[in-house]
Amino acid sequence: MFQLEEEIWFWLLFLVLGMVVLFFWTALWKRKTKRLYASAELLKRLSPDQSRFKGVLKLVVLAMAVVCFCIALVNPKVGTKLETVTREGVDIVFAIDVSKSMLAEDVAPSRLEKAQQLTAQIINNLVSDRVGIIAYAGKAVPQLPITTDYAAAKMFLQNMNTDMLSSQGTAIDEAIQLSRTYFNDAEQTNRVLVIISDGEDHKDLNLDVAKAAAKEGIKIFTIGVGSEKGGPIPLKRNGVVMRYKKNQKGETVITKLNPNTLTAIAEEANGLFIQGQNTKQVTEKIAEILNKLEKKEFEAKEFSEFKDQF
Repeated sequence: MFQLEEEIWFWLLFLVLGMVVLFFWTALWKRKTKRLYASAELLKRLSPDQSRFKGVLKLVVLAMAVVCFCIALVNPKVGTKLETVTREGVDIVFAIDVSKSMLAEDVAPSRLEKAQQLTAQIINNLVSDRVGIIAYAGKAVPQLPITTDYAAAKMFLQNMNTDMLSSQGTAIDEAIQLSRTYFNDAEQTNRVLVIISDGEDHKDLNLDVAKAAAKEGIKIFTIGVGSEKGGPIPLKRNGVVMRYKKNQKGETVITKLNPNTLTAIAEEANGLFIQGQNTKQVTEKIAEILNKLEKKEFEAKEFSEFKDQF
């Protein structure tokens, strides 16, 4: 595991950009000034050994020196000793919908990005709880097992997108089923599953899966992202909207938030449906819910010693 002691020094990397800009500006200025006094052919005859490569080499060496100096100031460290520690908390699994309907922009910046923001903010408010992440569309796949490494959780979270799963649809029952494997039966911790979705495409949803999860002590809370008015699904290339998704009749698909499905799932598993429009309200509500749950002890492995790399 890596640890960065002084991340603020990364700002020095902007010096490299400034050096590159200054180098090219100076080179152009010199070239323009010389041509005021002599032609290019005459200059070549007067300075036959002049090399452009030397100037570029100097820039590269100087830039590398600044980068190394910056890294040394940041002082990266590598964990060298793992230690088992006892913590108290709740086990929380986030199941995030990555189906194409999550590209809709009826909530800014998009449903998926809103889901990522909500999850990241909830994680930021945690202290000693463990978290896990599941991605689901036409099927559910594990992204991150239960861990106390919040930095890793947010890294996996940022990399989630609607192209990561080829099968489309919204297999929310598979996500619930998969979440049951995340929790350790030997550890009697309180178990929470947070599903973040627009609630669409659940035609074959089997609520018995939610009931089974509830019997195992898993409380399911659902967060709805999107609006009931809905919006089209943009299909982009390099961040530019090329077209909008259409159905078999050639009509633009309008995807809408379906709170009824999400509410039904939450009610079956002793949870609650939360409207996800307001990030602050959602995070405060989740924090309130978690604070009411009893914190149970569990063992976790953490790096207790770190070695400087510079």
